[in-house]
Amino acid sequence: MQRLEIKPRPDYARKLENIGLSFHALDNYWNENVCYRFTAAEVDELEAATEDLHKMCLDAVQYVIEHNRFADLGIPPAFWQPIAASFARRDFHLYGRFDFAYDGQSPPKLLEYNADTPTSLLEAAVAQWYWLEEKFPQADQFNSLHEKLVARWKQFGPGIDTIHFASLAENEEDWVCATYLMDTAAQAGFEVRHIFVEDIGWSDERRTFVDLDEQPIAALFKLYPWEFMLREEFGAHVAEARTRFIEPLWKAVLSCKGLLPILWEMYPNHPNLLPAYFEPGKLSSYAKKPLYSREGANIELVENGKTIAHDGGPYGAEGHVYQALCRLKSHDGRYPVVGCWVVHDSAAGMGIREDGQPITTNLSNFVPHYFDKE
Repeated sequence: MQRLEIKPRPDYARKLENIGLSFHALDNYWNENVCYRFTAAEVDELEAATEDLHKMCLDAVQYVIEHNRFADLGIPPAFWQPIAASFARRDFHLYGRFDFAYDGQSPPKLLEYNADTPTSLLEAAVAQWYWLEEKFPQADQFNSLHEKLVARWKQFGPGIDTIHFASLAENEEDWVCATYLMDTAAQAGFEVRHIFVEDIGWSDERRTFVDLDEQPIAALFKLYPWEFMLREEFGAHVAEARTRFIEPLWKAVLSCKGLLPILWEMYPNHPNLLPAYFEPGKLSSYAKKPLYSREGANIELVENGKTIAHDGGPYGAEGHVYQALCRLKSHDGRYPVVGCWVVHDSAAGMGIREDGQPITTNLSNFVPHYFDKE
């Protein structure tokens, strides 16, 4: 794994905007002045770790249900049984992203799993692929995201013709991600409609969520976290609704950082896991993470009892987990996190975010990658 300085494409901004990556210049988000180079063996290692952890996470959902660990994850009691029912039905799930600390020398270590609302998808699936074709056409990339997303949508049904895609108003990044996923569903043969989360309504008479035209929402992809939905007025209707949700209700178990100590409890000393606990005091060097937080917010890094990094934000009231500190390897003063994607039950690619400080935030850069075929 190497970080290389390269020349960007002369007209890369226009090309990114042509595929819909409208916010590429915001805080220099997209950075193709550099790239990361991997070996085929390193990609194989990341792919294997992704699929292994995905299976472990599915087992963790069952473990939480069987041992009634919902309270540890901060999930409201009204949803414990509906979550168990959703998992028993194996309600359709689409994708997720495992974030790893990785340096090419030691096994990848799971930092967290975004199983519910991962973004940076257009960047990973499309933008860096076009970059590869122009800059390193002789090389390859860990990236089968687009074709696997289209193939997975084709397994959704039967009886569903239209899928609504919801994102928050005035959130450009979420809108871009939702719009790209709409395209993949359309390529799979569905009619697709966008709606803002704020515009979704509820019909008492039909027991379903509805759009602005009062049309039933039969299927809803929501780029809106379950932990928010389950605490809102409309959340009370989730369990009874005829609407099918993507991601499904059982993903609420996996979208909480409480998953980290659950996994360590189930798989102690697994090579891809870091020790993690619900209680403080078991580790002298650790990352203190809220059960629910986004884009690095409210994460505190402590080494030998001393805080070495901290990011502010609105999270933490619901509790924390304590994960053994894993120092990211510095590459030219930058700290990369390798995000490995899973579509359905298969590893599907990766995207790299890097920052000048060891906590990845919404201001961190996206950097493309390639690997040598031999």
